[in-house]
Amino acid sequence: MDILRIATAGSVDDGKSTLIGRLLYETNSITKDKIEALESASKRKGLDFLDLSLLTDGLIAEREQGITIDVAHIYFSTPTRKYIIADTPGHVEYTRNMVTGASNAKVSLILVDARQGVVEQTARHLSIAAMLRIPKVIICVNKMDLVLYQESTFNAIKESLSELVAQTTFEGQEISFLPISSLYGQNITQKASEMPWFSGNTLLGELEAFEYASTLAQAFARFPVQFVVRPMTEAYHDYRGYAGKISSGTFKVGDSIRVLPTGQESTIATIEKFDSKLDQAIAGDSVTITLTTDIDISRGNTLVLASEDHAPQLKDFSAQVCWLDHTALTPGKTYLLQHGINTTKAKISQITERLDVATQTATEGVSSLQLNEIGTIALRTAQPIAADQYAANPANGAFILIDEFSNSTVGVGFVK
Repeated sequence: MDILRIATAGSVDDGKSTLIGRLLYETNSITKDKIEALESASKRKGLDFLDLSLLTDGLIAEREQGITIDVAHIYFSTPTRKYIIADTPGHVEYTRNMVTGASNAKVSLILVDARQGVVEQTARHLSIAAMLRIPKVIICVNKMDLVLYQESTFNAIKESLSELVAQTTFEGQEISFLPISSLYGQNITQKASEMPWFSGNTLLGELEAFEYASTLAQAFARFPVQFVVRPMTEAYHDYRGYAGKISSGTFKVGDSIRVLPTGQESTIATIEKFDSKLDQAIAGDSVTITLTTDIDISRGNTLVLASEDHAPQLKDFSAQVCWLDHTALTPGKTYLLQHGINTTKAKISQITERLDVATQTATEGVSSLQLNEIGTIALRTAQPIAADQYAANPANGAFILIDEFSNSTVGVGFVK
């Protein structure tokens, strides 16, 4: 049974937490004692219905204010699939939480309040979904009960988003529009009798039907070495293996490989997984690779196919970055750049542009990036990194920037 990772997004009070609670409730993913506790909590709040948002707003401050502050991960399943939902905050000041929460998602649920229509946060979330290369976006027009389930309201919102969708989405990204009422469970798992004009699928139906064909196995072959295996026992006196997880591509026994950054070459002798020997391994497999010759390979090196004449060795490059720190990013500053398990110093040489996600316009010649702002930077690293362009190989194209004094993560970047 496969796992589908989902990220929710929307403005404040668009109903993200209620929507997730409804999905849990209607898929029988809540235990009896939790339902009883939910009933008691709803009564204490003076409500005559189940406040399903309480299922996901775990922090005391969240429950008191009725808003989502932190990223919560919620798990539920159906007979055909398992799901992990990242419930991310709606406030603009929590953009960094949205980016981290959606970083591994394959589906983004973007909520729009039917009464408010498209707001700045809608554009922000569409931009983040495109930046992270999330393959499917479902735009849920929520609270249709408060606009009397009018088809004209839904169509007006859909029309107002058409230009924005055209500006932000990338080729191959799927966009769906869905009218729902998470409070009353309309079009969540069951078709809404109040909206007979909508012939599309329910939200759960959309999620169940979505098939994501991972392209990682067809991407450039990348194997970051995490551990050098040297048992030094009588039975395995001369054994030398390289253990790690294949981040992208496919490796086969007999393949000629090159080691980055040293450039040494050899041939794959065996690919081992537990007690089994494999003919090949693909992205996501954790394996140990042995070579036909003994060459100098250490933790942090990357194995690539020798036939690739474009194996990455980046020192001067540009990247799109989302800034996560209260102290602004300014040219000339030096940070630690972590790519995979490797860390090197990096100096920001220039801020090329800052993106206004509301209008999708770029401003050049800016002097800084503030907290939660997104822009493009040029940087130089002390040591080359084996990174690909994020658009071509997301598994090997992202990195984080770390303040070398506070050790705080201050930015997340995507190689351009």
